[in-house]
Amino acid sequence: MRVVSQKVAAWIARLGWVWVDGQVAQISRRPGASTVFLTLRDPSADLSLTVTTNRDVLDAGAPELREGARVVLHAKPEFYAARGTLSLRADEIRQVGLGELLARLEKLKKLLAAEGLFDRARKRRPPFLPGRIGLITGRASAAERDVLTNARRRWPAVEFRTVNVAVQGPGAVPQILDALKVLDADPTIDVIIIARGGGSIEDLLPFSDEALCRAVFACGTPVVSAIGHETDAPLIDYVADVRASTPTDAAKRIVPDLTEEVRLIGQARSRLERAVRNLVDRESHRLDLLRSRPVLARPQVMVDQRAVEVSALRDRTDRCLDHRLGAATDDLRHTLARLRALSPAATLDRGYAIVQRADGHVVRAAAEVAKGDPLRVRLADGELAATVDG
Repeated sequence: MRVVSQKVAAWIARLGWVWVDGQVAQISRRPGASTVFLTLRDPSADLSLTVTTNRDVLDAGAPELREGARVVLHAKPEFYAARGTLSLRADEIRQVGLGELLARLEKLKKLLAAEGLFDRARKRRPPFLPGRIGLITGRASAAERDVLTNARRRWPAVEFRTVNVAVQGPGAVPQILDALKVLDADPTIDVIIIARGGGSIEDLLPFSDEALCRAVFACGTPVVSAIGHETDAPLIDYVADVRASTPTDAAKRIVPDLTEEVRLIGQARSRLERAVRNLVDRESHRLDLLRSRPVLARPQVMVDQRAVEVSALRDRTDRCLDHRLGAATDDLRHTLARLRALSPAATLDRGYAIVQRADGHVVRAAAEVAKGDPLRVRLADGELAATVDG
């Protein structure tokens, strides 16, 4: 183990001097001591290193250094084989000024915009009435009070799951990332609000952290940014699905106003009632117009008209039938008269007779019979038997 530690120490010693950027989490100045100990923390990760430097180096480069400040230092990594710890020994320390911070933020803003993290097309609309809201904010802060009070005033039944975190300082980013991960994994949370009151650019610096911006972009739940005041614009504002100017504005954007919704429902009901009433009146008027037509006002008129037509047709049918029957009777009478005129019975009535031989053949000439042939003579009334004499 000792050999491994020595080899690690030797390898780290060959790294030489490096420039390191970080946030001061702790400063330890011992009275009378020439050495100052710093704890340097990565704002985007749960990682820290101990930095040792001379008091003169600190006073020359950052005499007013406070915990939470951003620094850039020139240091040499050192590995203590006996304890197995890594530290930095700095010979130059520079506190990052406001101008440099703003320049870095602008550079990061352009980078995130180029990657599409600010694209409006990917921003999601929060639900009209979220069932449960996740809130990430400072403990007992004005921002927490503003969000909860205004949201419950607008919609008393709204539910919150609040996660209190540090909203400034070296521990803010890791805590916010953890809270965001927890709330995003909760299936009951419909929208997440990240809220903080106003402050200086340095105070709001955690909300421009690259890791936090990427975490908000990757979040599956819609995120509302409510950081500072109207003029404050940390980078998380550009990544979030909704940007609220203040925590109070976030409550107004996420939760509908019950009084206003009741008023709108009343207006909608009034419009619906008027529309239905107008429809009923219009249809009633149409029915009145239909009922005023003669065919509906006096429906018997149509029946009377049809009755007259039926009577006329029946009279016409009777006349036509009588005419045809009369004509047929006359035809039958004429035919009967002709039949009677041509009938043999009529000839017999006029005194004629029909002479037939025994076989029934009608004798039309004397040559058709011989002497002694029996004959049958038919008269109009009865018949006679005769014999041919000659």
